Amino acid sequence: MSDFPGTALELQAALRSGELSSRAATEHYIDRIAEQPELGAFVTVTAEQALAEAEAADARFAALSAEERAIPGALPALHGLPIAYKDLVEVAGAPTSRGTAALPTAVAEHDHLSVAVLRAAGTVSLGKTQVPELGLNAYSENLVAAPARNPLDPERTPGGSSGGSAAAVAAGLLPVAPGSDGGGSIRIPALACGLIGLKPGLGSVPSDVIGGPFDDFGAPKLVVSGPLARTVADAAMLYDAMTGSPAPSLPAVRRADELTGLRIGMSTASPFESAHPTPISAEAHAAYEAAAAGLIARGHHVEEAHLAYDPRYTEVFTSCWMAGLSLLALSPEAEARLTPFTRLYRERALATPRETHLAAAEALRGIAAGLRAEWARYDVVLTPGLATPPPRIGAFMNLHPDADYRAQCEWTPFTSMVNVSGLPAIAVPTLTVPNPHGAGQLSMGAQLIGHPGSEPLLLQLAAQLTSG
Repeated sequence: MSDFPGTALELQAALRSGELSSRAATEHYIDRIAEQPELGAFVTVTAEQALAEAEAADARFAALSAEERAIPGALPALHGLPIAYKDLVEVAGAPTSRGTAALPTAVAEHDHLSVAVLRAAGTVSLGKTQVPELGLNAYSENLVAAPARNPLDPERTPGGSSGGSAAAVAAGLLPVAPGSDGGGSIRIPALACGLIGLKPGLGSVPSDVIGGPFDDFGAPKLVVSGPLARTVADAAMLYDAMTGSPAPSLPAVRRADELTGLRIGMSTASPFESAHPTPISAEAHAAYEAAAAGLIARGHHVEEAHLAYDPRYTEVFTSCWMAGLSLLALSPEAEARLTPFTRLYRERALATPRETHLAAAEALRGIAAGLRAEWARYDVVLTPGLATPPPRIGAFMNLHPDADYRAQCEWTPFTSMVNVSGLPAIAVPTLTVPNPHGAGQLSMGAQLIGHPGSEPLLLQLAAQLTSG
């Protein structure tokens, strides 16, 4: 091919037609990764293993006749497509650090189920991307590898915890990437880097609810898996593959122009407000207003929503978010290798009686029900995305852990509540703004929150906001 495909969907078509081999596509991205090591997007590049996987994909393609390839299901949905995974999940043959020096880094013998689903869909793994320690933070910096940097301004964070993956997709080092989101970890990097980031509802991706919908203390499971992509159609394609079964998202995106007349409530209220201010910058407000105007232009009914949130949210969410650290078995020597942030919050979690953790989990279940009831009055709820443009590298990590956590909550006041609710949401870039401290433009966006099973509808709305 004279020109490499510009979107993941175009790349998928070229791979499935034989116009491009998986090896050629894999070599292209390995070269792109090697050209931009300064972004810190990748912790590990498994080039040799990736090329072997690509050659196996090409061999499977060659073994089929043209007639056989045309049979639905003869080729997997993402045949030969290169991707990469956060350094939080096991990928057979690749090391897993989880972003921490406190745990041994071992080469995984088996794929995590979420990885196995995408491997069965035909993908080729290029390696592991940068994350915060144990995936805890809204920025992708740790003590084991260089920080992930934002391609729009390398002095700024790409967010977290899917920051390395978002940086790689935004810089063209990957066509798309699977991410995970426990408090905004897909949507935050998407908003910071100008990408589409879909947080599915809990259970929409079956591998997210192995063992049930609650954590070890009975709180709602917060972490779900979803796509990061440069276009809505690319996000839909990857999301459909992540579900492991035929899904309607990509066909829905292709019919996005037909969607109209939704009742959409818009609100800048945050559940963190009862504990501390959540100021929204002029850039964030402009991006939010741009989303509202775009939805109105598409024939939707957009109105101010007067939402009330439980004043216990900050205390209860924080307790449940950090409770799992008490289950982490570490020697004193290993504990000393944690970042100050993780070490402090682990100490507090360990000092909290189990009965208190259980009570917080019960309270969070009640808060979750309240969130769902508040938002159920509308077809979709529109909120701002991030409260400000992405901070500089080190801006969070250089603070005392308590100030660090508060600053993260103030930067991301609208994301974690959606994880608590178990509902789907999508982050959409709606505006570019001048970079006040560097060259080029920064991206700002908005968030749309849906009902259970509304991922295709959210992708349609994102397509409406990003088309033209």
